[in-house]
This record gives sequence, structure tokens and C-alpha cells, in this order.
Amino acid sequence: MIKYPKPLQKGSTIAITAPSSGVAPQMHQRLNLVLQHLHQQGFRVVEGECLRANERHVSAPKKQRAAELMHFLLDPKVDAIMPPWGGEIGMDLLDCLDYSLLAEVPPKWIVGHSDISTLLNALTSKLGWCTVHATNLMQMVPAETEPLTASALAPLSLATGQSFTQHAASHFQSQGLSFSDYPEQGLQLGPDSQWKILGRAEQVQCRGRLFGGCLDILIHLAATEYFDINRFEHWSQGQGIILYLENAELSPTALFRALQGLKYRGIFKGVNTLLMGRNAGQRQADFSDKTILAQLFSDAPFPVIYDADIGHLPPNMTLLNGALADIRIDRGQVSITQQLLP
Repeated sequence: MIKYPKPLQKGSTIAITAPSSGVAPQMHQRLNLVLQHLHQQGFRVVEGECLRANERHVSAPKKQRAAELMHFLLDPKVDAIMPPWGGEIGMDLLDCLDYSLLAEVPPKWIVGHSDISTLLNALTSKLGWCTVHATNLMQMVPAETEPLTASALAPLSLATGQSFTQHAASHFQSQGLSFSDYPEQGLQLGPDSQWKILGRAEQVQCRGRLFGGCLDILIHLAATEYFDINRFEHWSQGQGIILYLENAELSPTALFRALQGLKYRGIFKGVNTLLMGRNAGQRQADFSDKTILAQLFSDAPFPVIYDADIGHLPPNMTLLNGALADIRIDRGQVSITQQLLP
């Protein structure tokens, strides 16, 4: 059974901590702006000590980051935890968390993507918590008008049993502005966004429980207790899995090897659908995403969808790990309905 946190509402407390990379001084103006925006939306904001520094890719020493994260996870006054963004080596905290203690407390909303998917997958795999793969806090500026980004937190106001629907973005950002030089600016939308289906199909309908994150990280956690698709299948009560993955930095050949490695470890055996986000890694004309996916999944018994609104080329859909999702694509029109079912 999937466990959902209580709905987020005005007056709810959001704790801000950086379990991976922190925010260097030149980015503090941007950080202050997004924190103020949370206040303006009616939330109470608690700022952790592991936040406003970044040295050797982390906000603070390992023990300090782990202790602060555990404190917020156990604090009954905290309703959600939002890291500022991802990073590089957040996986060093996974063996520092006391999951037996966490199993005794109500779940909290944990929100983010990139390196934060390390933490999201561990809490969902081990505890059955619904976690939130979504726009990172540092992209949530008041001036943002892109619909998926501006409404990223709206699904967190829903109670168990409710549902919401999102539609694909019209455009995406291929290259953004510096947060330090342009602290107030939102996404710089450019190319058209178009979800694609592997093969010749123009329509697809699929259903399953959402689970996934950043492939760069998950290739190292696959088949461990921190990204355990068999355990997740238990939590999801056999309703099938929509596995979503996105590539941040892998080269085409590294992407191929990563997906092939997941196949060898049986990750795709219980999958209803493979949903790939827009590829932010290197590109190679004669070894495109379509070519890679066709070589690996042309005979797969499930649909493969790619160039979805997931990952490091925003905007990002808000995907709830554990929610029951219905995906519909019909000649370029895309909708995902997520139900917060236990």
C-alpha cells in the first residue's frame, strides 16, 4: 500500500535543506526570491543550516546533512521538505537514514528531481511513501508563467483518493539563463515539445503506478534496497508500473549501456510502460535516442514513450511516485491523470 502525506495547504510548514549540493553565495538572491514566493503562497518556511554553502559538491559534511534531514523527516510540525535543487553525491546519505524510525511516522512530501531522485526512490522503495519528482525549488520564481512549473505544488494539496490531470508542455527550455546573473527570470522556452512513441503508433493508452527518476543515479542503485522495483511492485499491489527515466549527462553510448544494464538486472520485467524524459545529455546524429531505444526495446511487450516533460530540459510534470497513472497520447495530444490511491 502506498502512503500519502497529508494535503499541503496555507499554513503548512515547508523545510528547506540541501541533502546534496548547497547554494553558493552568488545564488542567494535567487534563493531568497523563491523562499519569499513560498511565504507569499501562505506557507511557513523553515530554513535548515545545510543550505547556503557548497563545497566539494555538498552543502555540509555527511553527518550534518543526514542529521538535519532526519530531523525534518521526524519533526511532526514539518509537512514537506524541499531541497533547492539536485547535485552530485546525495547517495552518500542513504545508509545514514534510520528507516525503522521513519516507518513509525507519517510520510512527508519530498519534492525535487535530478540528484534528489536518489532520496525519493529510497523512501518509496523502503517505506512505500509517495514522493514527488517535480520542478526543483530554485525554478519556482514568482515571475514563472509556464503552466507545469507555476502549478508544480498544486497536486500536493490533494487528499488520498483524489486525482489530477496534466497536459504536455507546448515548448521546452534547451538553455537557461544563469541564476546568479538573472535571479528573477523564469524558463526561457524555445523548441516545440513533442512526446514521441517508439514505432509507428500515433496513439497509446497505458496505466500503472509511477516510479523512476534520474537514470544517471539509478543505474548505480538498481537492484539495491534503494531502488527496488520488486519491492515497489509489492507496494503498488500488482497494478503494473510506469517506469520513468531521464538522462542528465550520459553520452549516447553510456545511455545505451545504462539501459542495457537495467535490462540485464530484470528492471523492465514488471513494467507496463517505459516513459523517457527529454535527453539533456550529449547527442550523436547516427546514434539518436530513437536508435538507442529501438535497438533495446523494439520487441518489448510494453509501449516506449520518449521526449516527455521530465528531467533536465524543463518544464517538468509533477509525477507522484506510487500514484496510479493513466497516460493517453492521441496524435500529439498528451494527458496524464494521476490518482492518489493507496
